[in-house]
Amino acid sequence: MPDEMILTNARIVTADAVIDGHLVLRDGLIAEIGEGPSAAGEDIGGDTLIPGLIELHTDHIEGHFMPRPKVLWNKLAAIQAHDNQIAGSGITTVFDALRVGTDENATLTADDMAEMGEMIGRAVDEERVRADHYIHLRCEVSAEDVLAGFHKLAVNPRLRLVSLMDHAPGQRQFADLGAYRTYYQKKLGLSDEAFETFSTKRMGESAEFAESHRRDIADACRERGIALASHDDATLAHVDEALALGTSVAEFPTTVEAAAASREAGLHVLMGAPNIVRGGSHSGNVSAIELLRLGILDILSSDYVPFSMLQAVFHLVDSGEAGLPAAIRLVTLNPADAVGLTDRGAIDVGRRADLVRVRTHEAEPPVVRSVWREGNRVS
Repeated sequence: MPDEMILTNARIVTADAVIDGHLVLRDGLIAEIGEGPSAAGEDIGGDTLIPGLIELHTDHIEGHFMPRPKVLWNKLAAIQAHDNQIAGSGITTVFDALRVGTDENATLTADDMAEMGEMIGRAVDEERVRADHYIHLRCEVSAEDVLAGFHKLAVNPRLRLVSLMDHAPGQRQFADLGAYRTYYQKKLGLSDEAFETFSTKRMGESAEFAESHRRDIADACRERGIALASHDDATLAHVDEALALGTSVAEFPTTVEAAAASREAGLHVLMGAPNIVRGGSHSGNVSAIELLRLGILDILSSDYVPFSMLQAVFHLVDSGEAGLPAAIRLVTLNPADAVGLTDRGAIDVGRRADLVRVRTHEAEPPVVRSVWREGNRVS
């Protein structure tokens, strides 16, 4: 990038205000925020300038690696395809979710995940990607092999966040056994008898492994300085357990009770942006809008649709649920704070010039016009 660049005639969204003015970018950082137009610079026509979005949990990358059942794509090509959609959605920092802890039906193994992690690092080093990529490792603690999988990826320097999950029947997201049956029996194409065998095995594994695996992985994360997230907490006991393990992020709490307790204890409460866009949880749990109205929602994640973050933010603004700076914080400053990325997440002097130019259309999805990372145009 040039040593200095000016973006003028912009609607600039800072952490707590909207300013009609201009930005001066210098050496990849925001050097000046000025009111009114500048005599020089790139005129962006009154479009909105927001910080680059920070995505802590996207399962989107696996769909590029395995676009059809048992069809495995070239890993670098998969990462590049994923990155194109990430950057095009205004996301400049992404935590790619990889998972460990498998069962006999799994196609992707821990070795696949470790290799994918290595390829993410290579793609960054070779400047194949537009966004800044880190790794979020999702650990299925009820699986017998989750510790072995965790240690395969724990050595990856881009690993910055680990979440502890238990999707066994009767646990957290699937406390309702009927909901578990609805989701998994159809997904796996099991007969009633085969489903009962499957469920009984999963419940036994959870009882045998989950508690010790949570503790061992949490201990290893604290030793390595890796941020820890709980997942699908439903009760006060779940929140107490998360606090004891040193958790800093509460991902997708399923009840108001768990979300409120997490927030009161100082955890960052994260919900899915698709929950906002769709008007509720696809699995029947608490809605993100309800948590927002109660003042106990901190972060929105795209989860499975990258563009949903930007779409959700402007939906909140258009519907009157949130002002623009507060809505933008849900996808920028708040996730940055949750994982210790103090150099980005806000349009503020001295922070990275990670920026998104957005053309807004009331009651319709916004349009990403341009994206800069560290002052370099990447989309």
